Amino acid sequence: MDLPGPIHDFLLVFLGSGLIIGGLGVVLLTNPIYSAFSLGLVLVCISLFYILSNSHFVAAAQLLIYVGAVNVLIIFAVMFMNGSDYYKDFKFHLWTIGDGVTSLVCTSIFFSLLSIILDTSWYGIIWTTRSNQIIEQDLISNSQQIGIHLSTDFFLPFELISIILLVALIGAIAVARQ
Repeated sequence: MDLPGPIHDFLLVFLGSGLIIGGLGVVLLTNPIYSAFSLGLVLVCISLFYILSNSHFVAAAQLLIYVGAVNVLIIFAVMFMNGSDYYKDFKFHLWTIGDGVTSLVCTSIFFSLLSIILDTSWYGIIWTTRSNQIIEQDLISNSQQIGIHLSTDFFLPFELISIILLVALIGAIAVARQ
């Protein structure tokens, strides 16, 4: 960013103090939830440092990847630390109405996605990607080229990887709850 000197220096000091406070919070707090939130503060401050140094794509990747990973850390910390408290009163596990509704919704989403995938004309998508390659040559920014590739050439693998990660997350949650 092109900021005047005093404002840039103030932001550097402010973000540096946020990093120090967040780092101390990660180390000194005993509750894993508070520690994970402090780690989130540290990672957000790092991404703001990237914005100050004109690396906007790296800042966005920092926010999406690492701060998203902190959310997963919070989920697993809650499940592993407090997971045994939820089932102390239950002697046996019965399916509830919510389990049935969730199963019905997930099954209907699966079959609708399956029918959409089978009915899609993949040949037309090839022509779309070829026309986007002409547009891509006019783009200046690398982040725009990455966005074009993710939304055209690598759309199907990107979606498949996201579905695989979602299934792995749901499986890990189910295993952690048992």
